[in-house]
Amino acid sequence: MSAASRAPLSSNRPRGHVSSRRAMALTATVVASAFALTACGSGGTSGGSGDTNFVTGTDGIATVAKGERVAAPDLSGPTIDGKQLDVADYKGKVVVINVWGSWCGPCRLEAKNFVAVSADLKDQGVQFVGINTRDTSTGPAVAFEKQYGVTYPSLYDPTGKLMLRFKKGTLNPQAIPSTLILDRQGKIAARTLQALSEDNLRKMLKPVLAEK
Repeated sequence: MSAASRAPLSSNRPRGHVSSRRAMALTATVVASAFALTACGSGGTSGGSGDTNFVTGTDGIATVAKGERVAAPDLSGPTIDGKQLDVADYKGKVVVINVWGSWCGPCRLEAKNFVAVSADLKDQGVQFVGINTRDTSTGPAVAFEKQYGVTYPSLYDPTGKLMLRFKKGTLNPQAIPSTLILDRQGKIAARTLQALSEDNLRKMLKPVLAEK
């Protein structure tokens, strides 16, 4: 065998090809990481199709005009502390539904904001309710609430069954965290699919709270 035949085959790819692929991979990783900070994962339904009747603002908050809202589905069952809860019992109040998990970073970031606003508006006819999901046992969820001083109840929904009750085309929770505002008639007035600052939570609540 000649020396030429033993020589390694040279690549026809330009030297910049490998570095370009590495740069693309790095960019994809950064984008994925940024998304992970915004939301922990998808919810129990992919909904949102059809005649939605809602408008999403630049702040990520979607709202529905009062005359076009639909009723929230049955949201009842055991809480993380072993009690029974039916959100329908709060009709007459403005209800804030927050979907969260103890494993979710953005949920931890927003927890103090929900605790503060809940305490501030408790005497103004506002009721907060959590829906804890994807925690395989209630232990981590209870520890989460203790750590952040959460005093309002949370339904325990480890497999997302409650989230699946929301119809497509409505303001359904499609990510974790998600937050919904129910008006005094138990209809869905607003939704966001991201962690909320205290200011944005108050902004989301204000128009619904002002309704008569």
